Amino acid sequence: DGIRDKLVTGVQTCALPIFPFLVFDGDDPQAGLRCVACQICEKECPPKCIYIEKSKDKKPDYTGKPQVYPAVFDIDVSVCMSCQICVEVCPFDAIKMDKEFELSTPDRFGALLFHKDRLARPNSHFQAMHPTDAAEIDQRRAADQAKAKADAEAKAKAAAAAAAAKAAGPAADRKSTRLNSSH
Repeated sequence: DGIRDKLVTGVQTCALPIFPFLVFDGDDPQAGLRCVACQICEKECPPKCIYIEKSKDKKPDYTGKPQVYPAVFDIDVSVCMSCQICVEVCPFDAIKMDKEFELSTPDRFGALLFHKDRLARPNSHFQAMHPTDAAEIDQRRAADQAKAKADAEAKAKAAAAAAAAKAAGPAADRKSTRLNSSH
């Protein structure tokens, strides 16, 4: 009985491998993909299972700033060791670990090379898996977006004021010249 108790109480769960996915905001995975193709995850990946090609053009990011995006983003999950280093080094909260682990397939080559369209998951997927982390990230991104909007509005207001002052400047100069010449 003592051995049986030890076996039952000594059961340990083994960690199953989990694999990365790319987070996107909104309804369109192409338009809302958070990844900006900085390639930090690709460089830091120990087994080198991530492959990224930068786009030649730019698209607006969530703050409206033109940003490069990944034209190609592939992960070979047959090589991925689920170390999560890609998640740790990503400064854009674009790559997270999924809870999906059952990836059995008879095609051990092509079917285990995940392309950008297969890797992209909506932010709601991340929110459902890790609500606390997702809420913190969403709050920080919303604050960044509000700051960028306020900065853009202040810049536009300053430019409008400068343009108005410049337009008023020559008229004011002509008026003061006429006043000085009449004396």
